[in-house]
Amino acid sequence: MAIKDWHEDDRPRERLLKHGAASLSDAEILAIFLRTGTQSQSAIELARHLIDQFGSLAELLAAPQDTVLACHGIGPAKYAQILASLEMGTRYLDSQLKTGQALGRSQVVKDYISTQLRGEHREVFAVLCLDNALNLLNFEILFTGGISSCSVCIKHVLRHALSHAANQLIIAHNHPHTDATPSTADDVLTYELKKACDLIDLSLVDHIIVGRNNTLSYAENGFAPFS
Repeated sequence: MAIKDWHEDDRPRERLLKHGAASLSDAEILAIFLRTGTQSQSAIELARHLIDQFGSLAELLAAPQDTVLACHGIGPAKYAQILASLEMGTRYLDSQLKTGQALGRSQVVKDYISTQLRGEHREVFAVLCLDNALNLLNFEILFTGGISSCSVCIKHVLRHALSHAANQLIIAHNHPHTDATPSTADDVLTYELKKACDLIDLSLVDHIIVGRNNTLSYAENGFAPFS
């Protein structure tokens, strides 16, 4: 049965307008952007199939273009709609962070960093430079490593922060193929960088890890050295 033939309370668009986006599943959200399905699948069925095929909505959004376009039911127009929705979310978060009004809310920061790093297939290390009012001065990936590790030079991080006249920093890196659980090396780096920042009166606000299917904040979880 086509979605237009469903009861109004079951249609994703109508439910979104009536109850808010949070009431929809990942498949239902994706179906709204796909708009149509195939001859044998509704848009929701196609969305569920895609999410099952890639493992999650995040992995679908981070997948290479050729891989997604090879899926039955996905042509250039549908793929463009998916990319446009992702970019719109990224730009919205970016505009919020540049005003400083959202950096006090860890979920917004995690969402922003997640959209920036989720598509990376190698481990990378990024820095957000902030002023005293928590305005975002600069976001940049400083180091790129391999599949499971990335070497970080603390002196280079500090020079980068000073070059942008930053008063506060948030550091972030990704675990492309595992969850966001910190490793011993992650803990050591965080401690050493915090100690180095303190020496030059630079505040390290948080360390965020973007995993395969989740995102973790050191500060939010009370992990050392933010405990």
